[in-house]
Amino acid sequence: MTDKLISKIPDGPLEQKWTKRKKEMHLVNPNNKRKLEIIVVGTGLGGASAAASLGEMGYNVKVFCISDSPRRAHSIAAQGGINAAKNYQNDNDSVYRLFYDTIKGGDYRSREANVYRLAEVSASIIDQCVAQGIPFAREYGGYLANRSFGGVQVSRTFYARGQTGQQLLLGAYASLNKEIAAGTVKSYPRHEMLDLVVINGEAKGIIARNLVTGQLERFGAHAVVIATGGYGNTYFLSTNAMNSNGSAAMQCYRKGAYFANPCFAQIHPTCIPVHGEQQCKLTLMSESLRNDGRIWVPKKMEDVLKLRKGEIKASQIPEEDRDYYLERRYPAFGNLVPRDVASRAAKERCDAGYGVNESGKAVFLDFSEAIQRLGHQKVAERYGNLFDMYEKITNSSPWKEPMMIYPAIHYTMGGIWVDYDLQTTIPGLFAIGEANFSDHGGNRLGASALMQGLADGYFVLPNTISDYLSKKIMVPKTDTNDPEFEKAEKAVQARIDKLYAIKGTVPVDVIHKKLGNIMWEYVGMAREEEGLKKALKEIKELKEEFYKTVKITGTQFEFNQELEKALRLEDFFDIGMLMAYDALNRKESCGGHFRIESQTEEGEAKRDDENFMYVAAWEFKGEGVEPELHKEPLKYEFIKVATRNYKD
Repeated sequence: MTDKLISKIPDGPLEQKWTKRKKEMHLVNPNNKRKLEIIVVGTGLGGASAAASLGEMGYNVKVFCISDSPRRAHSIAAQGGINAAKNYQNDNDSVYRLFYDTIKGGDYRSREANVYRLAEVSASIIDQCVAQGIPFAREYGGYLANRSFGGVQVSRTFYARGQTGQQLLLGAYASLNKEIAAGTVKSYPRHEMLDLVVINGEAKGIIARNLVTGQLERFGAHAVVIATGGYGNTYFLSTNAMNSNGSAAMQCYRKGAYFANPCFAQIHPTCIPVHGEQQCKLTLMSESLRNDGRIWVPKKMEDVLKLRKGEIKASQIPEEDRDYYLERRYPAFGNLVPRDVASRAAKERCDAGYGVNESGKAVFLDFSEAIQRLGHQKVAERYGNLFDMYEKITNSSPWKEPMMIYPAIHYTMGGIWVDYDLQTTIPGLFAIGEANFSDHGGNRLGASALMQGLADGYFVLPNTISDYLSKKIMVPKTDTNDPEFEKAEKAVQARIDKLYAIKGTVPVDVIHKKLGNIMWEYVGMAREEEGLKKALKEIKELKEEFYKTVKITGTQFEFNQELEKALRLEDFFDIGMLMAYDALNRKESCGGHFRIESQTEEGEAKRDDENFMYVAAWEFKGEGVEPELHKEPLKYEFIKVATRNYKD
């Protein structure tokens, strides 16, 4: 392990590590906090909660948002719920069981200490959000309601119908607005970070483009926090908002921040299937639907063919002729297996010829049994808005016919490498939420994204960043006239000038679509050595084509989304290659990373713990140069490593 990969995990019993680390941390007194500045990039759940918390503590915070309002962050799309170990259902849940389920769900490729801390603070998140007025669903007696999610056998997911992410974000947004009004937080909407400024080896600021005027602006601080989400839009078609991108992470990577486990990308099993070549994003149907919905395909090929021709409807196929394949293959968990398992199972059935739509790329998610068992009103209370959304998009009512679903790119478990304090390999640069790699290993359990974002923003980062800043009290405010700011701004302007000098004829989205096709074909649900090598070759060729043919309309100094997309696509090329390098190196199957060469006789993922039980941290070595791999060994002291089993 290189000197930079120091995880800072405290010694001692698992349940005491976070308490011990907090005891060791140096504090900053209230008067000194006013002297210190922090930049937070991103205003989703992680960024908004972090900025609000740091502002309330008394720091001077600058928060940056690429949209016109933090309320437009992609966190609103996390519909199904948020996990917490409160054991309200009295079904033997606990902090340890949430920790265990998360480690197991991630296929034993995440840090024990980080995951236990996440489980430990989960209950406090719910208390915080209830105090903010989040309208969680409640039982008749007034207790907060819970439902189950994939990869677990308990009910620990708190929810607000199918709008959980939106409601939680509104709570964080209200807290953020309070601090903006108080003057501790300065908000910069419609600003996009385009470079990180590093002075004497420490993160000291950013270069951002004002997306309305097009001007490049300099911002300095004593520390920088990256909370910009994941890089799923590398695939073009994903469930992510179209503005979601991996550019900030890539800028940090090029300045020396290691990028960890980039190949770990999650395929979500319950998305509305692709319906046309002009489609620009996919719609996620909440995983909460798998609580009461049953997934199946016909047993008989003749029924499949009739469905595709429109000769029969799904509701006309008798129960005995339906293959509830998840219940058949995984009796103990049934439809609630983890996302990677459910996604591969759907692909296997469709590849075998049993896909139920015209393209053969869909399976059924059926609520007929739940409607009969629970009644229309109860199902509507739980999922009504999701049913309405599905019907508006597909013109088919889930009350009458099953939904059609198919897996799609959704979340990225890889991200900027961070230590236990959430600090990257660049001192003063922190990464939280989906932007870092730390908590989910090879696969994220459903309802854990919201949990991690709020845990990092409300309860972890405010403690750990104070330890770093306690040593910066006598350091003056960062001078944005420093030569490093000048150098970084000139580098950004050179990128923009290079794009405008191309004067090609091909729109950005056309090229991005080609990249997405390469990624889905060779770095998607199933990967093999030959395909990954082909992906690297084709991405490099496409990048060269981009620099010869892309067309950027308009000018720099106006609101120009074509320029925005072109700058992000440059970064997506590098992310795609980094993912392919990582997937090529990891010659095992684990979680969302499935190598065809490494599977059991039953087609399940086959890990190689002897050779690959480590975090793969990649270091940038220069444009066009293969990145260097560093390894952080994963040591499991408090949990028994085993092959994942969801059958009994």
